[in-house]
Amino acid sequence: MHDMRAIRAEPEALDAALARRGLPGASEVLLRLDGERRGVLTALQERQARRNALAREVGQARRAGADSAALEAESTALRTDMEQLEAEATRLDAELRYALERLPNRLDAEVPDGADEGANQVLKQVGVRPDFAFTPRQHFELGEALGQMEFERAAKLAGSRFVVLRGALARLERALGQFMLDLHTREHGYEEASVPSLVNSATAYGTGQLPKFESDLFQTTDGRWLIPTAEVPLTNLFSGEILEERALPIRLTALTDCFRSEAGASGRDTRGMLRQHQFRKVEMVSITTPEQSAAEHERMTQCAERVLAELGLAFRRVVLCAGDTGFSAARTYDLEVWLPGQGAWREISSCSTCGDFQARRMNARYRAAEDKSVRFLHTLNGSGVAVGRALIAVMENHQREDGSIAVPEVLWPYLGGARTVAAA
Repeated sequence: MHDMRAIRAEPEALDAALARRGLPGASEVLLRLDGERRGVLTALQERQARRNALAREVGQARRAGADSAALEAESTALRTDMEQLEAEATRLDAELRYALERLPNRLDAEVPDGADEGANQVLKQVGVRPDFAFTPRQHFELGEALGQMEFERAAKLAGSRFVVLRGALARLERALGQFMLDLHTREHGYEEASVPSLVNSATAYGTGQLPKFESDLFQTTDGRWLIPTAEVPLTNLFSGEILEERALPIRLTALTDCFRSEAGASGRDTRGMLRQHQFRKVEMVSITTPEQSAAEHERMTQCAERVLAELGLAFRRVVLCAGDTGFSAARTYDLEVWLPGQGAWREISSCSTCGDFQARRMNARYRAAEDKSVRFLHTLNGSGVAVGRALIAVMENHQREDGSIAVPEVLWPYLGGARTVAAA
């Protein structure tokens, strides 16, 4: 959510920020609505002051035995007028909020210009892509040949974009999630949390999923929403609260199922597990002061990179350009992992700093230690990482010619020492 006071002060700055995202300016409409709203509120205050004065005059007239009928008639007329003004103020408030809540976050100055993902910039590449003496297969070819990855049976249960994992592959997926949680909690200082997979509308609104991305979510018959990521409940834990600065930063992580309708993904990645309606992900969330957030963004991204390095995967860090940065983000780093079966880099983690954008929507604040002033928090979120995509990457990068999968050493303890995934 944007600060209307800042828009009044520098309307051209908002329009320039929107233009970077390829969006039309909005300051003219916002200033008009805000001006009308403020005018109505001023009129209300003036009429309330007059009614207060009339009440005193009526009292004085009655005590003096004078006729107060004209004063009372004026007061009644003012009350009717005020009711109309209150209704108009409510309408303008709603219209202004509607316009504000659909505007994306302002981008960080370091975000490169560009209209789409083609303008994203690779910042670094880590690790060596494997060189196979055979033609590498894609994960679904490997999984189906092992008899442990079933799409047709999943479709029988739930439709397309679902998968059933069985046997060693199911255990390998579980091991990946547990490894990530242990790494983030034991070495990276995150506190593990178990959170609801269903949230109310206020919670989905707080992190920016509603109202703009309603079509991307699944809703239950009682009005709750299935979470698209644990970012939603984790960040909203502090909605409506005022935290003490000494408690910051707060770092949380959770392994949850995530649910996405993939409304805009028709025809994309229809084979395999890359784009599913339900998948598991380890999420990292940080709650910080404004002064901490830039360093925290770098720290969080390095935590996600550590996962990929430990799994022996080649990856690269990409900074998203203006046109590809998400609605709530001020700056985003994507981590892309090499998938030899596809012969392509694919996103496996996104780490974003959101500034105070989400905090304003949630009214999440902190009390500064120095002057005790109350300020909006900064929020950050990152995949630490997507478990299903990590499974894909492990399968494709550590495949053998006979179709078996070599298990990365860091996962051996989670698999009872097993070093290979093979057909039963």
